[in-house]
Amino acid sequence: MTNAGGEPLSDPERSELAELRHRVGALESGGRPRAARHHPFRTTGSVLLILFAALLSMLSVVAVWANSIVRDTDRYVATVGPLASHPDVRKAVTNRVTNAVLAQVDVDALVKQLQDAVSEKGVPPRAAQLVGNLKAPITSGLEQLVGGTVERVVTSSAFETVWVEGNRRVHSAVDKALTGEADGAVKLKNDQVAIDVAPLVADVKERLVDAGLGVAANIPDVHTDFVVVQSKDIGKIKTYMRVLEIMGSWLPVIALLVAAAGVYTAFNRRHALIGAGLAVFVAMLVLGITLTVFRDVYLDHLPRGASPAAAGAVYDALVRFLRAGVRALGAVALITAVGAFLSGPSKVAVLVRGGCRRSIGALRDAAVSGGLRLGAVGRFVHRFKRWIGAAILVVAAVVLFTWSYPTTMVVVWTTVIVLAGFAIREFLDTGGGPEATGSR
Repeated sequence: MTNAGGEPLSDPERSELAELRHRVGALESGGRPRAARHHPFRTTGSVLLILFAALLSMLSVVAVWANSIVRDTDRYVATVGPLASHPDVRKAVTNRVTNAVLAQVDVDALVKQLQDAVSEKGVPPRAAQLVGNLKAPITSGLEQLVGGTVERVVTSSAFETVWVEGNRRVHSAVDKALTGEADGAVKLKNDQVAIDVAPLVADVKERLVDAGLGVAANIPDVHTDFVVVQSKDIGKIKTYMRVLEIMGSWLPVIALLVAAAGVYTAFNRRHALIGAGLAVFVAMLVLGITLTVFRDVYLDHLPRGASPAAAGAVYDALVRFLRAGVRALGAVALITAVGAFLSGPSKVAVLVRGGCRRSIGALRDAAVSGGLRLGAVGRFVHRFKRWIGAAILVVAAVVLFTWSYPTTMVVVWTTVIVLAGFAIREFLDTGGGPEATGSR
């Protein structure tokens, strides 16, 4: 075999020619070059990086949530504030304060005072003895009086104000509560995070005195706690929370970089992007299921005497924004996977893209027939169409990544705006026929 000059081919030239023939044959047969098969570790590395990114995405959502609870006062208040109007929490607080007040009322002393009063009035001894048998009715009536008074205090709008403002004032102590160095109204002791409801006891005491129960004036200042979270594993939880709070600002960036590295490493990057989106979506699905399962486990291990309904309400409030973050990131991942799929060569993707282009093209033609002249704008959009599309995606990514606490609706509306941007880009592209406008 000789070259163009009639000279025999060297070994490197022969090898290069054989490789070219192999590639041409693969293309003519509709197949793909086999070069990718010589690098199995590259595919494996891409898969491992994508799976690792999915795992980091789970930790990132939890880390951002933990960081927001500890560092963001408004976020913390928005989390615990609704508990003031929750019926199960109100009932639990009512029972706790009622028991605390009744524990300070000496019913025996109250009955003795009644007996002494009756004796001073010169009532016959038998009648005075009947007064001594009124301990049970007096106790029952006292419980109803105190319970009704406490319930009115807890269900009033004033309680909601006290609850919200009190939590806002003590938010700085939450960090210490989660690290075991607490003081003030929010504290960590006996494996529990609790809020001191002494102001409620003082309010109830004042109302009881105004209602005519003079003995209530003798109730001392009572500091009693309403437990927000209680678990024998609170020591481990506070450590994990502290670690996640520290890493909250970095984990999302690391997860994104790892996912990008996995996609970049892959031979077929579009397939890798689809896989990354689906992997993160599955991770969010697993995390959501885990939160539901952990709720049942937590309620099954409550201490004796605790209210499961109130504990469930507290748990739901604490993880409400965490669930919102899970749904938002899951939506982003799923939309990314769908977008990557629709940009591919499959029949479905081609059919969808073609239908959209024809519809927008028909609308543009109707507008042009009506007198619209795009001129230089159309030529500019056609020339820089790929860059315009990339800019739209970059802006959307920056908006989502820098949004403090994106919700599912934020993701949905961002997607709608992105689609509208691509539709406008397609509408303005008049540089060629349908084939030209379809380039990106």
